[in-house]
Amino acid sequence: MNISIVIPLLNEEESLNELYRWIASVMQSNGFLYELIFIDDGSTDGSWGIIEKLSSENSAVKGIRFQKNYGKSQALHAGFAMAKGDVIITMDADLQDNPEEIPELYKMITEENFDLVSGWKKKRYDSILSKNMPSKLFNYAARKTSGVKLHDFNCGLKAYKKDVVKSIEVTGEMHRYIPVLAKNAGFSKISEKHVLHQARKYGTTKFGAERFIRGFLDLITIWFLSKFGKRPMHLFGAWGAVMLMVGFLLALYLGIDKLFISPHGRLIAERPQFFIALAAMILGTQLFLAGFLGELILRSKKDSRNYIIKETVNP
Repeated sequence: MNISIVIPLLNEEESLNELYRWIASVMQSNGFLYELIFIDDGSTDGSWGIIEKLSSENSAVKGIRFQKNYGKSQALHAGFAMAKGDVIITMDADLQDNPEEIPELYKMITEENFDLVSGWKKKRYDSILSKNMPSKLFNYAARKTSGVKLHDFNCGLKAYKKDVVKSIEVTGEMHRYIPVLAKNAGFSKISEKHVLHQARKYGTTKFGAERFIRGFLDLITIWFLSKFGKRPMHLFGAWGAVMLMVGFLLALYLGIDKLFISPHGRLIAERPQFFIALAAMILGTQLFLAGFLGELILRSKKDSRNYIIKETVNP
């Protein structure tokens, strides 16, 4: 199979039929063998009924329905697990991503041998203050922190080699950072392509301004995980050793001072250095324990998905 198109959605009943016809037209005109995977992330409108209808008309259309709304990352995780194509394309269901971009994205993966190609919506039709400006700031911070040189991390239109999506774990709200996850997994051939951004035709956006706050918090998390996710003792142990050393040296100084320099001076417990030394050694011990616990949790961790699939069509 050439292409798997993975589309997470939430309450997009108005756009699904038009999106399907558009994608099917592009696939047929280019002669692609494809599958179209819709992931209904707990829609409360008629989205699932439309997916069932489309799947009965075309066996290439597949559907996954979540028990409730779990988020875009979990939807992508489920779609990636089902996908069988050599190239996996992700896009949003709101018609703001243009399916006409798919053939060129496919060529960049298969002919230019990129592991991942991300769309770059250079010209956007969103609100400048509520979306465009925060998005530029977010992308700048993501580039500086991760080292991945992309202009638009949050673009839903992306293409991947099959090996990439089968090797990474998209959980929480890490869908924004799939290029970073891919880089951390060893897939270094990452590029981007200018893609057309279209104004929303139906409904309203499902993402508010709070997504940028969560995005920055996730950025800190993924930085930490990329540096120390497999070796937490390297971080906590290092800082624990520093604090213990500070505490030990201060305690040694206090002991020498009391025994040999000024034995008739103030009591050790009356000196501020005593409390600094005590706090440093306590903190150092706690940091070491945090490192040990992190290592134990890491070694006992079992893979588990954090969503419930209610039903599927054409799995």
